Amino acid sequence: MKICELCEEQAKKSRNGKPHGGLATMDAPRFFKGKNPQGFEEQDYQCLTCQAKFTHSTDKNDIPWTLWRG
Repeated sequence: MKICELCEEQAKKSRNGKPHGGLATMDAPRFFKGKNPQGFEEQDYQCLTCQAKFTHSTDKNDIPWTLWRG
């Protein structure tokens, strides 16, 4: 299935980019602790229009918005 235009744009958003209006959270966020006090968070989303799935990560070493392929 082809993803919608909003999800195409979502995949390009930066770390501070908010989810588009058709993305719904899938589960509770996951929190990770690092050696220093700064950890990071991951949240999964699914598009209500095209069913595309994303993971948003606040880790500075990750891609902010990852589109699941499979």
